[in-house]
Amino acid sequence: MLEFLTTMFLTILVLVIYFLPGIIALHRWHNNGTPILVCNLFLGWTFLGWVGSLIWSLTDNVKERKGRDDKKAYY
Repeated sequence: MLEFLTTMFLTILVLVIYFLPGIIALHRWHNNGTPILVCNLFLGWTFLGWVGSLIWSLTDNVKERKGRDDKKAYY
């Protein structure tokens, strides 16, 4: 049973790390969130595709959030 739980935990951890650029882009309300997620899905298995998606998700092309204090960072 412990082997199964360890395997499941590691599988989930690897998936979260794999989709980290897409998660970051969607969490930051990036204007290109969906294309970043798609690029990450299809090219993330290559190291360059994953790093490219990560850098793209960290760019400052985010949607403006109305009604929030501009002095605080929400990402």
